[in-house]
Amino acid sequence: MPDSPAVRLQALFEGHRLTPTQRRIAHSMVRRASEVPFLSSVELAELAGVSQPSVTRFAVALGFDGYPALRKHLREVAPTDQSAQQGSYNEYQQAVEAEIENLRHLAEVLADPRPVRRAGRLLAASRPLPVLGLRAAASQAYGFAYFAAKVHPDVRLLNEGGTMIHDRIDAAVRAGATTLLCFALPRHPREVVDTLAYARAAGLTVVTVADSAFAPVAKVSDLLLPAAVGTGLAFDTACAPMLLGRVLLEAMCDDLPDAQARLEEFDTRAATRGLFVE
Repeated sequence: MPDSPAVRLQALFEGHRLTPTQRRIAHSMVRRASEVPFLSSVELAELAGVSQPSVTRFAVALGFDGYPALRKHLREVAPTDQSAQQGSYNEYQQAVEAEIENLRHLAEVLADPRPVRRAGRLLAASRPLPVLGLRAAASQAYGFAYFAAKVHPDVRLLNEGGTMIHDRIDAAVRAGATTLLCFALPRHPREVVDTLAYARAAGLTVVTVADSAFAPVAKVSDLLLPAAVGTGLAFDTACAPMLLGRVLLEAMCDDLPDAQARLEEFDTRAATRGLFVE
């Protein structure tokens, strides 16, 4: 399976100690990986919300003489045949193709299953299991919690912010929680970052599904699992984060010995109640 532009960018950034501003640039580049080789330093600075000199310093930190050398390198490794083909697609098709590329990227990341398996063990062992997702990520958290509750004995959905969220984390910790799962998607609310910092201070291990390894929540996560979002439409698309959530469910089930029995019990009750139309 060929590398995607996002995978190549991730590889380029690995092993470098980046400042918070440089991580912001890297995060923006990963999100718009197919466009970055054709952006000027000024355009990239505007995309990342930083100054143009910050982009130059970022390129130097990666080992290049300056941003032109970095852009030249990116153009040399860009899949030009694919970009030419996409020129014949309309804007809706391009959005779908971008999501397909994000899923390919996720498949490449999952070639090493160890991080997901580790996350599955952490989620399965936490009783209760708080699941956090605010604003754009609320639906991701709800979907995970809905299915997780069928196999996990105590799932607690945190999908509304406000002053009560710290109280709910405290209650989960008192009840025995050891891990919190977070879904974090752009635009990243400050409240999510603050809540994850609070959860870690309370003793919870934070597992986060985010749109890139350079997302703002990375600094307050113990285990971050990246899944890119699509940015070609007015509102971001999040097929890859949703699929990664289902993969995490599978990994969690693998570490819950009674998961299958719970599912069968649910199916029996559902049939008795006539819950679903056959």
